[in-house]
Amino acid sequence: MTKVVLLGPQGSSPTVRSTLDELELGGPIAVVTAGWEEREAEVDELATHVGREVCNLRLFTRAEAALERDPELATALRELNDRLRTLRIYYQLRLSNAMSAIRDLAERETPKHKQELDEEIEHALGAAHVLDQHHRQRSRDAFLSFDERMTPSHRDSIGRARGKIRKELSRCKTLAIAGGHVAVLLGRMRLFVLDELIEDQTIIAWSAGAMALTDQVVLFHDSPPQGRGDAEVLSEGLGLCPDVVALPHARQRLLLDDPLRVSIMARRFAPSRCLALDKGSRAIWNGTSWTVAPGTRTLQPDGSLHVGGIS
Repeated sequence: MTKVVLLGPQGSSPTVRSTLDELELGGPIAVVTAGWEEREAEVDELATHVGREVCNLRLFTRAEAALERDPELATALRELNDRLRTLRIYYQLRLSNAMSAIRDLAERETPKHKQELDEEIEHALGAAHVLDQHHRQRSRDAFLSFDERMTPSHRDSIGRARGKIRKELSRCKTLAIAGGHVAVLLGRMRLFVLDELIEDQTIIAWSAGAMALTDQVVLFHDSPPQGRGDAEVLSEGLGLCPDVVALPHARQRLLLDDPLRVSIMARRFAPSRCLALDKGSRAIWNGTSWTVAPGTRTLQPDGSLHVGGIS
């Protein structure tokens, strides 16, 4: 089983090097920075930090080149993205009403009928959960339809690039997956079916990279510039580390001091555990269970934050 390490943000105090040292992962590391898009090649800072050879797999650049050589695949991919955008609009319209109802119920003060109110909130959360899973299934169906029709990995434009990626990856014991635009990052990894090229490498991921490796990618921000935010499921992730929702920069993006919002988030995405990945956070999936670094927090159904474990 592939070991996966999810880290907090790698900004002013990066922890990739210390993680490599603690896990005794030597040699060159392969890197995916497709989420950075046109800035994909800017890995000098990471290379300096880790103090070893960095092999940039260049998934964004390779995808652009492959799609230029294969207009049929490029057209099909544009059609897929158009379909996904439409599905997301429908989902957002329904989700807005569902979450508004949950908030309105949760903010009512009726201590005399608290049990009845709690039951209504739980039912409303269940409805939102069903809607999330419906959108997840619809997105999955769209990807499956694309894969069955186009079989990208069997096309020469993608197959040749996959062969080079496999060769470069085989030199490395570690694969690092950085952040950036999560939909772009996930799309490029899916296009090259990267998960099938990973053998016994340990994966270290942060920010959007951490989100992309989970069962479902959840976009979130409690206080966005345009108004009150509702977390939403983007799509399924690669599923390499199950049973968690990765929440990078949780301290900046979530109102973690608001027990009501924490509770709603945790209960809505249960049985997956909502993992707050802030500065210094680390969670390791060894193929069967999770271990976390001290200070790493998970959101709890009662509105609290559990420190030092995933429970």
